[in-house]
Amino acid sequence: MFPRNLVRHIPKSTSLRWQNAVVPANKAFLSLRHVPLETRVPLATRFCVCKRTLSTPAPMVNVSDLSMERYHALSDATMTTILERLEELLEGVGNDTYEVDYHSGVLTLNLATHGTYVINKQPPNKQIWLSSPLSGPKRYDYVPESDDWRYSRDGMELGELLDRELTDRLGTKVSLRLEGVSTQVQE
Repeated sequence: MFPRNLVRHIPKSTSLRWQNAVVPANKAFLSLRHVPLETRVPLATRFCVCKRTLSTPAPMVNVSDLSMERYHALSDATMTTILERLEELLEGVGNDTYEVDYHSGVLTLNLATHGTYVINKQPPNKQIWLSSPLSGPKRYDYVPESDDWRYSRDGMELGELLDRELTDRLGTKVSLRLEGVSTQVQE
């Protein structure tokens, strides 16, 4: 049982456990590393606080001030622009195994052996989500100051990441020019 007054002040991301401390039977030692296990005896029981580490940080929740209508206008314009620019890009590359498809708010870019990108709208969060074979999943929020979609954890814009990764994957300079989202919105 852990002391209640101690538990109250420990963050939830911390595990608690009891641990037995041991000393050698003859008590003449400099370091426990040099003492064989069979000569150690329990000294006392002590309380240990161990910080748990997570493999990925907890999700960040951003509250958007966009109205739902404005979100749909911006995200639809962005998705349409991405689709058009990717179709132009794939025509220029000339590889028949590469294809781009857009249905029901989900854009899929299949680059055969280079992997598949999935970009989709997330209206409840007012975000655009990207699943990349290189960088993994990311959630982009609209930032009015830069007029673009930005990932809040690393500050990278959606177009910037796609340009960099597609340039690397396709071996040719890619510039999707996704800046200025609001200028693409037809009102």
